[in-house]
Amino acid sequence: MLLNVSYSNKQITRKIDDAVGKPFTLKERWAMGGIGSPRLEITQTSVEIWNLLILDNNRNVCTIEMRPKGIIVRFRSLLETFALVIPYYKLTLYKGDASVYSIYLDNYFVKVASDTKAIQKFFKKILSYKADNAPTSIDDL
Repeated sequence: MLLNVSYSNKQITRKIDDAVGKPFTLKERWAMGGIGSPRLEITQTSVEIWNLLILDNNRNVCTIEMRPKGIIVRFRSLLETFALVIPYYKLTLYKGDASVYSIYLDNYFVKVASDTKAIQKFFKKILSYKADNAPTSIDDL
C-alpha cells in the first residue's frame, strides 16, 4: 500500500504496524547489524509512484526499513514523504541487470541501482530474514 506519511497520524501508523509489524527494538537492531538501507537511487518505477516523483526536480532516491513482517520503502516528493508498505508474503525481489534490484508489490514496483557492496549486502539480509521467518510451507511437513 502506498501512503503519505509526512504527518503523524495514528490511523496510518496503525495500518503500517498491522501490515509489517512494529519497529524492531534497539537490541534487535544491534544484533541484526542495522535495519535501514543506504540511500538508493531509483532508476525506474510504476506509473503511480513515477507520477509522484516527477513533481519536483530533486534526485529520485529512497530508503528501505526492515520490519518483523515486511519492509517499508520511503521516498520524498514536494516536501512530502511517501511509504510503500510491503509485507514479506507479497514482496518479490529480482536482481535484473548487473546492478539493478527490482522490488515488487502487486501493481507497484521500484527499481534501484545497486552499485556498492553495502547495497547488495542489505538486499541479501532482507532475503535471508524473509526466508528465516517465513511460515512453514506445506512441502516442509
